[in-house]
Amino acid sequence: MSKFQSFKNGLLRENPVFSLFLGICSTLAITTSVDNAIGMGIAVIFVLIMSNVIISILRNIIPDEVHIPVYIVIIATLVKIVQMMIQAYAPALNDSLGVFIPLIVVNCIILGRAEAYACDHGPLDSALDGLGMGLGYTLAVLSMSFIREIISTGGFKISNPLNTSQVFVNVKFFSSTWTINMFSMPVGAFITFACLAAFVAWYKDHASKKEQAAAKEAK
Repeated sequence: MSKFQSFKNGLLRENPVFSLFLGICSTLAITTSVDNAIGMGIAVIFVLIMSNVIISILRNIIPDEVHIPVYIVIIATLVKIVQMMIQAYAPALNDSLGVFIPLIVVNCIILGRAEAYACDHGPLDSALDGLGMGLGYTLAVLSMSFIREIISTGGFKISNPLNTSQVFVNVKFFSSTWTINMFSMPVGAFITFACLAAFVAWYKDHASKKEQAAAKEAK
């Protein structure tokens, strides 16, 4: 598998949320606004890339008997750095995401990629895998956030995480009279997730059938 293919797989074919069904708890909880999704996505991308690279570099000197605890210590250290940075420079985002920032440590995507990929590949390949999976997670939470925020508020906005009074984008599609508050609640997260997961499954099946048909024609 080429480096580009390894990177691209995380975006859709092996999307960690909609295809592998990993990291669903944080996805359902933080996707009430686009600002939350961007903040969590950046944090997960950073931790994924750095943990994959570090574990890849150290993979030959970590004893097999303790490799999982070592991976967790590396991931926990990186998450603590991210948490401290967010607390220092984006306190509003820290308050909004709450406990889900430190819970990145137990996010199945992070440990899963360390165990399934980084421990068997070089630093560059591992970095690309981490970037692809991180972007895949970010696309998943962004898509859910856009849908939920638009339906529940009539639009969406993107603010400066360092200064929440500075709004970069503020788009209104329809009046609050037509909003559905349910989509700001947990049940709205489950409905949105189910619809998007079903769409991704349909798309993958459709693409697979097209590839099989093209292969038969080539023969």
